[in-house]
Amino acid sequence: MTPLGQKLRALREERGVTLKEMARALNVSSAYLSALEHGRRGTPTWVLLQRIITYFNVIWDEAEELQRLAEISDPRVVVDTAGLSPEATEFANRLANDIGKLKPEDVTFLKHELIRRANSKG
Repeated sequence: MTPLGQKLRALREERGVTLKEMARALNVSSAYLSALEHGRRGTPTWVLLQRIITYFNVIWDEAEELQRLAEISDPRVVVDTAGLSPEATEFANRLANDIGKLKPEDVTFLKHELIRRANSKG
């Protein structure tokens, strides 16, 4: 599941909306919406994301959060390490090969550490 998929599911559950009801209202198939929630589809188009925001009638902050989550929810990531250090290339490849072996708490730790270090550089 992607961060966007997790949020969409939470919004549906909070409002008591089924996957089929939401899919029908957005004019997409329930199979597509399910795949989007489970991370088997890439990020939605800008138009579909706007329809989702309108469907849930969310306020500005939550609309911005949905947009941010969509930007970080592509389940098929490509990392271009051209021009970076050999260590960066090795790290990217190790992460790609081993991310499925990590425990959820390890992924959370690494994510927060990456964010902390990246923010301290800028």
